[in-house]
Order: sequence, then structure tokens, then C-alpha cells
Amino acid sequence: MEKLHIPVLLPEVLAGLQPKVGEKYLDLTAGYGGHAAEILGVTQNYKDSVLVDRDEFAVEYLRGKFKDITIIHDDFYNAMLQLLESGKTFDIILADFGVSSPQLDQKDRGFTFKEKAPLDMRMDRRQTLTADKIVNHWSERDLASIFEKYGEEKPGRSKMLAREIVHHRPIKDTEELANLIKSKTHGFSKTHPATRIFQAIRIAVNDELKVIEYALPLMPKLLNKNGRLAIITFHSLEDRLVKEFLKEATSLGEESELKVEIKKPITAGNQELFINPRARSAKLRIAKKRN
Repeated sequence: MEKLHIPVLLPEVLAGLQPKVGEKYLDLTAGYGGHAAEILGVTQNYKDSVLVDRDEFAVEYLRGKFKDITIIHDDFYNAMLQLLESGKTFDIILADFGVSSPQLDQKDRGFTFKEKAPLDMRMDRRQTLTADKIVNHWSERDLASIFEKYGEEKPGRSKMLAREIVHHRPIKDTEELANLIKSKTHGFSKTHPATRIFQAIRIAVNDELKVIEYALPLMPKLLNKNGRLAIITFHSLEDRLVKEFLKEATSLGEESELKVEIKKPITAGNQELFINPRARSAKLRIAKKRN
């Protein structure tokens, strides 16, 4: 179970956050505790630290792995609102926006098209909206819109694929959806032609970008003076939101709330990519709250 998920950019995260004994740690997307185990191993402050995740399987695992620590089962925006209301602040905050390996690997979750699976894609399975409802019930116009907006597909291709999906309803599972998309795609591509469409549906199911957009301005409010913030993104839509947030948060120079010392995002090296190919699209940005 310890190898359920390989924490991405772990040495870079530790170097950027520089955890110290006694510091308070907030992990907004704790997953299976890879980053948390290393950071808490340094801080040794469990009672003042908080782990957050919206996935019940991750939360159950975290509760078994970590004792005497607060674990919140919710999306990180709602969790941050709770923490702000209770007056909590932290020295270290980490947010890793990627889908975890167990979510991708659990067949019945429907996050990937590599195996036949239900059209689910929910990070929090308490919610009612699923990929099935989007694929089989949303309008052609709405489908085309999310393919273009969240999948970054070209408008013409988005409209064509939306039309084909509506025409072939009901679509039973991930395999049928992926095969339909592939059958309408011509030419060579390094990635499966369904990759962007699955990304778009997943983002829509979990309202991922809105959660990030709402949560980013709250992060400095939860940081103590000289506190450090690390954010890991996995696609351009996420990274664009983070980049613009940090640009605005540092725009007043010495009067700004945050300071960014490394302007360009940190990416995985060849050694990590060999061990963990899923790290290839990861980008790490680090900021510090001014004293």
C-alpha cells in the first residue's frame, strides 16, 4: 500500500518549502500522503497540521496512515473556508492539483480509457453529477463548449465530437466513448485522441477549475508570516490560473502579500521521469508570504 502513489517532484517540494521542526502544515490535496509523510517527518507537528482530500478512499487511507492529525473530507475550497472560519493559520501549504495514481488505476472510477469502466470520474463520490450524466444527457452545445474550454480542442472538432456523441447515445462506458472518438479521428498523434475529451469531462464533473479559482485568493490568508506555499499543476488551464494569481499577488513589489523567488515553474528531471512518467506534465510554483 505504501507504493499506491508516487509523490511528484518530492525533492523539489521539500527544497522549496524547507520544512522545520514544529511548523504547522496544511496539505490541501493530501491524496495517499506521499508529500505529507515526508514533510511531517521533518516538522513532527501532527496536532497543528491538517490534511484535506475529497476522495473517500484517500481519506480512509490517510486516517489509517496518520494518527493525531486533523483530516478533512471535502474539496480544498470548502476546507479552506472552514479553516479560515476557525482562525487556523499555517507555516506550509501544499496543493497538488493532479489526479492521483489510484484514481487512474481503480477500474471502476472511470478516469481513464485504458480499460472498460463506468462513466463516473467523480473525485468525491457523494456528489450526483457523473461523467455518464454529462455524456448521455448534456446538450450538444454544452458538450462542445466543455471540449473547447476544458479540453482545449479546436472549435470545429469540439462541435463534431459533441454531435457524434449525441448521435450515438446511450454510450455505456469509457471504452465505447474512447473508441467512438478514435473512430472520428484521422492522422497520427502521440497521445490517444480521447485524452483531451476525457480531461474536459473530468474537469466538468469535478468543477476543478472553479474550485482552484475560488481557492487561490484564500491561500495567503491561511499563511503565517514567512510561510511558504507550493502549488503543483498538471495542465495549462490549471497553471494559467496559478500563474495569473501569483502575478497579481506579487504585483505591488515590496508591498505585495507574496514573494516569488523562482519565476519559471519547476519541472521533473530525467531520473524522476524514468521512474514516474506521469510527472512529465507537472509544474511546481513556490511563493513565500512576506513578513
